[in-house]
Amino acid sequence: MGEFNNKTAIIPGGATKIGAAIARAFIAQGANVVIADIDVTAGQNLAQELGENAFFLTTDICQDDDIQTLVDFSTSKCGSINFLVNVASTYLDEGAESTRAQWLDALNINVVSSVMLMQAARSELAKNQGAIVNFGSISSRIAQTGRWLYPISKAAIIQLTKSQAMDLASDNIRVNAVSPGWTWSNIMDELSGGDRKKTDQVAAPFHLQGRTANPEEVANTVLFLCSDKASFINGTDIRVDGGYSTMGPEGSEPAIPKLMA
Repeated sequence: MGEFNNKTAIIPGGATKIGAAIARAFIAQGANVVIADIDVTAGQNLAQELGENAFFLTTDICQDDDIQTLVDFSTSKCGSINFLVNVASTYLDEGAESTRAQWLDALNINVVSSVMLMQAARSELAKNQGAIVNFGSISSRIAQTGRWLYPISKAAIIQLTKSQAMDLASDNIRVNAVSPGWTWSNIMDELSGGDRKKTDQVAAPFHLQGRTANPEEVANTVLFLCSDKASFINGTDIRVDGGYSTMGPEGSEPAIPKLMA
């Protein structure tokens, strides 16, 4: 058992590849996990895999009744709520052609729902001096052709993290964010037809590591932010991006020699 023994993490979006890696990491450190997702089959299978300290609840985070049920379920099953890890997200994005309804859906799922969950769980988190980890993205800092909704919602998450950290500090609740680079996730799996090698090849020029991240690498950072080792880290964003945000427009290859070629 580890330092998270008998502590409980709620993971909206926990049935995804990244969410599942986070759930496994918490379980390995002795925590209880409550996987909240609309993917019933994946969520139930993951909870069964992880054993008696893992629970699944079908949850639509855009429904306030579902959020309250999630909080009540978690306290009933586990006795406490210590961590919220807001993995759930939508990649819905038609860029400049996105409709009002699409804008509202994207912001509702990616931003507003995590705030509603925080409100519902706040008293439990305060009682346990808990922590929240929000999910930003490399997309929050750069423009990407044809994408508006996702980058803007993720930029909002970074500002939300700062605002939450400010106002929840008096409750002894820490709030931080992680911003992954390209990660082997559900969306990458779907877009590539399950081809990890191809995904790594496409990602290579954008990342100093020359590949996509493994979900476990993101999970390790989430656990660090929830741990006592991060007790004085609050209101910040850790970029788990393999150098993506460090690399400039010239990429990783020296440009000057090309002038002399």
